[in-house]
Amino acid sequence: MRRKIKITSAIAAALVVLAVGAYFFNEYWIHRYDELIRRHAGVYNLEVELVWSIVYEETYFRAWIIGNDREIGLMQVTPAVAREWGRETGLREFERETAQNLEKFLSDPERNIQVGCWYLEQIRTKYRGFPAERAMTLAAYNAGPSRVDEWTKGEDPAAIGEAQFLDRVAIPSTRAYVSSILSRFRSAKTEGLLSK
Repeated sequence: MRRKIKITSAIAAALVVLAVGAYFFNEYWIHRYDELIRRHAGVYNLEVELVWSIVYEETYFRAWIIGNDREIGLMQVTPAVAREWGRETGLREFERETAQNLEKFLSDPERNIQVGCWYLEQIRTKYRGFPAERAMTLAAYNAGPSRVDEWTKGEDPAAIGEAQFLDRVAIPSTRAYVSSILSRFRSAKTEGLLSK
């Protein structure tokens, strides 16, 4: 009987240690790029929590992920976006790097977040100040700006609220993507997850 109690106690202690370890590892994992996100979100005047929520949704902070349509890295940046960014910077070094080994370039968390934030800001300019600005920006980031144009056709986009816009999103995976990010964004904002 004593042996059973010792074994049960040892198993319980091991489970507690594993649970605590898993919690702290997860906290490290989801916040290890916070400084990069803060820096580049700041450059492009984006909300840190929004960029963090996009990275969470896109790749769960795995920099090596390559998507089905060849999107690369933390923010799942497409090769076309990276090349456009390379040209826009006017820096030959970046242009050369994006032309030579795009996968390596975009697998670097620093560059991926930089390019992803740049693109997010490029998209956002079209919807800035609209009631559904965040939802439209996220939908355009996921499905393309032309899809957002389709979903707002026949009505002034500046007069469409967030819930109304989400109802118009005709691609279920995009609707789920936008809803999930907005929910995580609001939680991160409310809980002050990134205010450290």
